[in-house]
Amino acid sequence: MSNSTPHSEARWRLAWLLLTVAFAAHVLDETLTDFLSFYNPLIESTRQEVPWLPFPTFTFEVWLTGLIVGVLILFALTPLTRRDRSWMRWLSYLYGVIMTVNGLGHIAASLMLGRPAPGVVSSPFLLAAALFLLASVPRNRRAGGQEDTLAA
Repeated sequence: MSNSTPHSEARWRLAWLLLTVAFAAHVLDETLTDFLSFYNPLIESTRQEVPWLPFPTFTFEVWLTGLIVGVLILFALTPLTRRDRSWMRWLSYLYGVIMTVNGLGHIAASLMLGRPAPGVVSSPFLLAAALFLLASVPRNRRAGGQEDTLAA
């Protein structure tokens, strides 16, 4: 028996949509504040200390195209936020955690630099939307009231 109601599904869908809007705004923020001029040198210098670090450097075109495609895919997934899609619950948690880390990373970088890092203006909105999504993902309950957090 599921405690996922039409109301909780609507809230989940709204949370997914709001996070995707916040992510799109974050991409615009990073684009307008020349994020790659901050990111690429940071990754290159970090690789000198930690050569196995899996983070790539990007050209502007590849970076922006990848983010735009990603945002469009996330918008396209919005209608799939339904209780019969257990994989969307997993994806929602993953999406929420990644965007929480992203938002916190920009804020932490700003604090460490003592000045606004590229992308920090939109980070509080990204963080709030990510936390809202994490709080909005419905959970299922098995017969007998035991929580089965991600079963379909």
